[in-house]
Amino acid sequence: MKELIRNIRTDLRLAMNGIVSSSMRDKGMDYKLNFGVDVPRIKGIAAKYEPNANLAKELWRLDVRELKILSTMLYPLDEFKEKNANEWANEIPNQEIRENLCRNLLQELSYADELVQKWVEDSNESLRLTGYWLYVRLMMIEADVLERIKTMPIIEKALVDVHSEDNLLSTAALNVLKQVVRRNYEGADMVMSQIGKLATSVNPKEKEIYDNLQFELKIRS
Repeated sequence: MKELIRNIRTDLRLAMNGIVSSSMRDKGMDYKLNFGVDVPRIKGIAAKYEPNANLAKELWRLDVRELKILSTMLYPLDEFKEKNANEWANEIPNQEIRENLCRNLLQELSYADELVQKWVEDSNESLRLTGYWLYVRLMMIEADVLERIKTMPIIEKALVDVHSEDNLLSTAALNVLKQVVRRNYEGADMVMSQIGKLATSVNPKEKEIYDNLQFELKIRS
C-alpha cells in the first residue's frame, strides 16, 4: 500500500502545476498539499491503477487534493456501501471534492436515489448540499434510479434553501429547481408558481432566482 501511494505521489509530482496550486490557495481552496494537477490528468493517473477499496480509503484520509479526488475514482462501486457513503459525505472538506465525489462515485451507485432522499431531508446543511448536487448529477445523466425518487419533498426543501444566505446551498437548491423546470418534472408548475411571486421583488438575489428559472422555462418551451 505504501509503495502504491509513493508511486501515485510520484505521478502527481511529474504532473504538478505550481501556478494552478497557488491560484487555488488564493481562492480559499486550502489543502495540506495541492499539486495543482487538473482533473483530466488525475483521471489519466487513476487509469494506471486497479480499483482498490483499501487504497481509496487511505487516499481519502490524506489531506491532499489530488489524492482525495483519486480516491473517488479508485473505490470499487460494488464495495462502496451506504455506510461508506454516509461517512464520506460527512467528511467532505470543500465544494470541489463534493462535486468530484458525486460525479466519480455517488452517481454510479445503485442506491444513489436513497442517498438523495435521505440527505436532502437532513437538518445538516452540508449533507443537504451534497444531496442536491447528487440529485442534479442523476438528472443530468438521466440515471435509472431517478424513477424511484420522490420529487416533491426535494422541491419543497429546495424552494426554502434557494433563499439561504449560504451561497453554496442556495446555488445547489437553484440548480435542482432549474433541472426540474427544464425537464418538466413533476412539480415544475408548482415551482414556477412559487417563483412567480419574486417577479417584482426589489431583492437582487430573489430577482436573479426568478430570471434564472424563467430562462429555463423558455428553453423548455
